[in-house]
Amino acid sequence: MTLHLPAWARRVAQGELEQPLPRRWAHTEGVARAATMLGPRLGADSELLIAAAVLHDVGYAPRLVVTGFHPLDGARFLRDEHNADVRLVRLVANHTFALLEADERGLREELEAEFPILDDQLLVDTLTYADMTTTPDGAPTTPTARIAEIVSRYGPDTVVGRFIQRAEPEILATAAHVEQALADQPR
Repeated sequence: MTLHLPAWARRVAQGELEQPLPRRWAHTEGVARAATMLGPRLGADSELLIAAAVLHDVGYAPRLVVTGFHPLDGARFLRDEHNADVRLVRLVANHTFALLEADERGLREELEAEFPILDDQLLVDTLTYADMTTTPDGAPTTPTARIAEIVSRYGPDTVVGRFIQRAEPEILATAAHVEQALADQPR
């Protein structure tokens, strides 16, 4: 790669999402903006965080759908077609409590075996926070409102609805953790 990681990630994600899924692309851009603001404030690996934010939903791209589970499809695409950084691929595979959704889909063992969760909890939490504080249209929101929107959009008895309701306590705890870390930072 001749481009730095976030620029490369943006080029890849934009190429896969912008035309076929403009709303998903808007969400992706919003998550990337949030990650760009959060990373430096929290001392995270900013380039890796921003790249993961830009690529976190690439698995929704129609040409990449294999399992129908976007974290797994996206991670496999990044690994297999782009030989992407292992940490980046693992962040994409495990963003926003993906293991819980994988469990709902019967894909947990597959996800865990191929893409173990990254040990850097700050990066994982910050990516989750950026995702769960961004609406489908890319605007800022609260984690509580985002969870309600997801349940409303998918329905409470769907795979995604069940997953997000099951993940809600962990998402809210992660959000509180990130917000506390931000509050603890000198201005």
